[in-house]
This record gives sequence, structure tokens and C-alpha cells, in this order.
Amino acid sequence: MKMSAEEFLAWQSKSITLLAMSGAGKTTLANKLPKAKWFHYSGDYRIGTKYLKEPILDNIKRHAISVPFLRELLLSDSIYVSSKITVDNLAAVSSFLGKLGDPQMGGLSLAEFKRRQKLHHQAEVAAMMDVPDFINKAEDIYGYKHFINDAGGSVCELDNIDVLETLAKHTLIIYIKIPPTLEQTIIERAKTDPKPLYYREAFLDEKLAEFLHLKSYNSSELMPPDEFVTWVFPELFKSRIPRYEAIAAEYGYTVDANDVSAVTCEEDFIQLVANALAK
Repeated sequence: MKMSAEEFLAWQSKSITLLAMSGAGKTTLANKLPKAKWFHYSGDYRIGTKYLKEPILDNIKRHAISVPFLRELLLSDSIYVSSKITVDNLAAVSSFLGKLGDPQMGGLSLAEFKRRQKLHHQAEVAAMMDVPDFINKAEDIYGYKHFINDAGGSVCELDNIDVLETLAKHTLIIYIKIPPTLEQTIIERAKTDPKPLYYREAFLDEKLAEFLHLKSYNSSELMPPDEFVTWVFPELFKSRIPRYEAIAAEYGYTVDANDVSAVTCEEDFIQLVANALAK
């Protein structure tokens, strides 16, 4: 969706999609908007509570049933397993994605890792295609005037034109660009606390082969899971930047993460977006 700053300011029911790498401040920014006026749609939350709900539970049960004490209780229906996913706590989604590497260190085989990656890709596409329905429901059922779509960090990896065109048709796409000074901070944070991530299969194949050669591992099942995640994150970060920039150039607008961090209220946010549209 393209519009002038004046058109944006006059827009009575604003619908905005925030795109950025994880750590750029999307969720923090969305949380600064008054919840009485803005419906907060989290792509990752939708993925975890709708499209990956059953696989996530199956994964938890698979681990639980390997414990003899819990196995007996589960098989006799004496206990049940449930995941608790919130907008601010998506650990269950991350744990399902898992990490590629040595099974003795909690890693996944390449086949299983790719299976879960494929499921996540399908789930993220579906979650983004749900946005128009939720825009309508947010106003029709709940009475929200405005809508904010906090999209997952891997939306730029989907290679799905229907997703981008759907988001652009129904929302104003705002890309939060991370300045060089903040890039290293995010990379270092990822190195000290490596988290499961989604990778395009072509990217994964290329970087995995490079890593195995560099570290002289004969197989992905011999490598420590955290070692690969830590090594590959800067490569992933670099590869995503031109993808985000291309989306913003064709479908939306760009704001700087430093300016985003200065937003304290709805008025600041509106002005930030209007300034981006006026450039």
C-alpha cells in the first residue's frame, strides 16, 4: 500500500505491518500503541497457537514420554500436556524449530530439521495470509479502529509473492532498518544466546556445506548445535538485509531503528510513519 503522509494522517482505520529482523524493536514498538485502540496481531503467536499447535504438542509429548515416570501417567491419561504461548513468550515455537546438530547434544538430524523448517514456512505463509480476515474481525467484532501486524523476522525468507501482495494490499508496510551501530549488538546477542531460527533451504544447504568444510565435520550430526547457530547468524543477518530492503522499496517504506527506539507513545509512532511517507 502506497500513500502520501497526508493520506496516512487522514486514514481513519490504520492497518500497518512491521517488518524487521528479530531484535530491531518490532514488538516493543507495537506495545507502545494503546491496546484500547490498536489490535496487535503477532505472526509468531498465530503460528504457534494455530498452525504449529499440534506439531509443537507432539514434540513436547515425545520428550515427556521418554521419561518413565511421565510415560505411565501420559498413557493412563492421568496428566495432559499443554503449551503456553503468548505474544511475549514464544519459546515453545523456538523449541519446536530446534537446532541442527549432534543428537547427543539435543540437535536434530538434517531430515528432521528440514521437515520442521518446511512446516514453519507453511505456517508463516498461512499466518500472513490471515491478516486481512483479522483486520476485519478486529473492527467488526472487537471494535478496534487500528491494526498492527507484528510480522515474524523470517517473512522476507518466504519467497511468496502472494504474501507480499496481500500484506501490501491491506496494510501499510513499514520496514525497520537496523543501523550499522546496532547490527553488531544484535549479532553479539545472538552469539551469546543462540536461538533456533528459520532458514531458506537454499541458504541452509549452502551455509551448512561451508560450515562442515570449515570445521572439518563429516556430517551435520557430528557438530554441536549451538556452534552452527552462532556461526551462521551473521551470514543470515547479511542475507536478509537486501531482501527486506527490496520489499520496502517495492511495497512499503523504511524507518530507522534509532528513530523507532525514540518512540514513546502513539503520537510519536504516527509522526514517525508520516515522516517516512513524506521522504
